[in-house]
Amino acid sequence: MAILGSLIKRSIKFRTGIKVQARSNRTYQLQTLSRLLLKAKRTQFGRHYNFESILKTPNFHKKFQEVVPYHNYNQMFKRWWKFSHEGEKNIAWPGKVKYFALSSGTSESASKHIPVTDDMIRTVKKVGMKQLFTLQNFGVNNNVYHKGILMIGGSTSLLENGDFYEGDMSGISAKEMPRWLSYLFYKPGNLISKRPRWEDRINLIVRKAPTWDVATVCGVPAWVQLVFEKIIAYHNVKNIHEIWPNLDLYIHGGVSFDPYRESFKDLLGRPIAFVETYMASEGSFGFQSRPETPGIKLVLNAGIFYEFVPFNENNFTDDGEIKPDAESYMIHEVEEEKEYAVLLSTCSGAWRYLIGDVVKFTNVKEGEIIIAGRTKQFLSLCGEHLSVDNMNKAIEIVQRKMDITIKEYTVGGYNFENGFAHTWYVGADDANFNHEEAVDIIDKSLCEYNDDYAVERTSVLKNINIKVLPNAVFHDYLKSQGKVGAMIKFPRVMKGQALEQWEQFIAKK
Repeated sequence: MAILGSLIKRSIKFRTGIKVQARSNRTYQLQTLSRLLLKAKRTQFGRHYNFESILKTPNFHKKFQEVVPYHNYNQMFKRWWKFSHEGEKNIAWPGKVKYFALSSGTSESASKHIPVTDDMIRTVKKVGMKQLFTLQNFGVNNNVYHKGILMIGGSTSLLENGDFYEGDMSGISAKEMPRWLSYLFYKPGNLISKRPRWEDRINLIVRKAPTWDVATVCGVPAWVQLVFEKIIAYHNVKNIHEIWPNLDLYIHGGVSFDPYRESFKDLLGRPIAFVETYMASEGSFGFQSRPETPGIKLVLNAGIFYEFVPFNENNFTDDGEIKPDAESYMIHEVEEEKEYAVLLSTCSGAWRYLIGDVVKFTNVKEGEIIIAGRTKQFLSLCGEHLSVDNMNKAIEIVQRKMDITIKEYTVGGYNFENGFAHTWYVGADDANFNHEEAVDIIDKSLCEYNDDYAVERTSVLKNINIKVLPNAVFHDYLKSQGKVGAMIKFPRVMKGQALEQWEQFIAKK
C-alpha cells in the first residue's frame, strides 16, 4: 500500500505540474450540452423534443431552453423514468438503466427512484479523480494516499429488482469502486457494508475501528459525528485520534458543515483538513478545491449541464415550486452572492430537472458555489425570506459566543398575536443552556445577515422562541419516520403536516 500510495502521490504531482489551457466555463458547458443532446437524440425523450433539430440550431442552448420544459421529480418520473424503472430501454438516456438510487430527501416520506446510468457512474469516478488531484492544496499528510478510507455510507447490498438494482447512491458508488481500491483502502469493507441494517453496520464499525489504520473519513456530518462519539465511548478514549492517529482528512457533504464545526473539534486530538464535496443521488457535481475559500468548484465537463434560476417570488411559488415561465441562466450569466435554484440535464436522463438545492456563487470565474438551502426549506411567513444559510450562520454564532454544542436544529413558524413567530428547536445536552441569550444572538445575527428579516422584525414577525431538546430526540424522530441511514439529513425547516408531526412527537418526550 505504501508503494501504491507513493505512486499515486507522484502521479498527482506530475498531473498538476502539466500546464493545460483551460477553456471558459461557457465553452465547457456548451460542449457538455451538445454531447448530451447528441447521445440522447434517439431516445424517446430526445425524439419527443426533437433534439436532432435543436442541435442544428445556431444557438442550440437557447432553443433547448425554449423547447424543453422544467421538470420536478414527479413530472420526470411519471412521464419518463417510470418506464425505465419498468425495464424499458432508450427512454430518457440510451440503453437500460442499471441502477436506481433511492432518495427520500429531507421532507418527503416516499422514496424517489433516481436513474443511475453507466455514463453517470463514469462521471462520478471522473469527478472523484479530479478531487484527488486537488487534495495537496490542503496540505494533507502523505498518509491519505496509502492508508484506509472510511466511507460511512449506504449499504452495498442493493435490492435486485428485475433487470436493475436499487439502493442508496453512496452504496452504488461503493459497489462500483475498483476491486483493487476496495481491497486495499476501503473501510469498513464489503462484509460490513453489505449489511442492510444501518444500525448493524454502525455497531460493527464501532467495534472494529481499532483494527483499521484510517487516514480519511467520508460521510454526512451528523452521522460521522455520531460514529465518532460511539467509537470514543465504546473504547473509552479521549478523542478519535487515539484510535486513528493518522486521521488527517474529512471529506463531507450533503449539508452545511458550519453548525457541526465546533462540535467536531471536541472529537479530535489535533487539527485535520475539512474538504467539502457536492454529491447527490442525481450525480457528483463538484468539490472544494482551494482551502482559502469555502466555495465548491463545479465540474463543468463531466456529463452535467447546469442552469440557474433566481430564487425569488417571480420564479417560484410560496411552496417552492418552479413557475413554468421562470427565467434560467447559464453559468457565465450568473451574479455572485445571489441565490439560485439549480437545474440539471445529465447523462442519467434528467432534463432541466429541479434538484431542489439553492446555491450562491462565491466566485463566478472559478465556478465556485456554496449551498444556501433548499427550494422547499426556507421560511417566509411574512416576507422574511429566511434561508438555511442564514440559519446555519446564526447557529454557528450561538455556539461560538455561548461556548456550547448544538448538533441538530430545525425551525418552524406559526401565527402569533395578529402576526407571526418562529420557534427554533435545538439539540443541546448542556444543562446550563441560556434560552434568553440564545434567542437574542439568533435574532441579532439574522437581522445583520438578512435585511428582509430585520424589516419584518419591526412589524409582523412578533416573536422568536427556542425549545431545547436532547440531541437523541432528533435521531429518534428520524427513526420514527423510517429515515435512518448515512444520506438522511434532518430538515432545517418544518412546515405544515411535517411540523405538526414533529410537535406531536416531541410532546411525548
